[in-house]
Amino acid sequence: MNISSSFNISASALTAQRLRMDVISSNVANAESTRASVVNGQAVPYRRKMVVLSPNESSFSELLQNQMSGQSTAAGVKVSAIKDDQSAFKPVYNPTHPDADAKGYVYMPNVDIAKEMIDMISATRSYEANVTALNASKSMVMKALEIGK
Repeated sequence: MNISSSFNISASALTAQRLRMDVISSNVANAESTRASVVNGQAVPYRRKMVVLSPNESSFSELLQNQMSGQSTAAGVKVSAIKDDQSAFKPVYNPTHPDADAKGYVYMPNVDIAKEMIDMISATRSYEANVTALNASKSMVMKALEIGK
């Protein structure tokens, strides 16, 4: 493992967490969007999006074998997909709403603001932890350079 590996790991995590925060922000912004699209003349609400993270390596054993053999690998994390949450929309009775169906129900997005705030706190803390790890790596490299003087 070389010195820049820790930088690459932290950078991949920072990128992934930033995208996760962007997706969460989009979910919060569209929490009341009852007309994200129209299908067959019927308004379809916004559907919550979720980020799926996966390691850059396919398995731990593959990573271990590559490290033991001295091969340089791109460790870290990546966004493997952004998926739609398939949970049901929330029906709200409001017959005066322009997107109400024949029974007077408006289907609201499946976005729960409390859940999104918890996810945002989690993503922010992960981002901060990776910034701390990056700064620690940078500090170690700087100390090693000072020793060499």
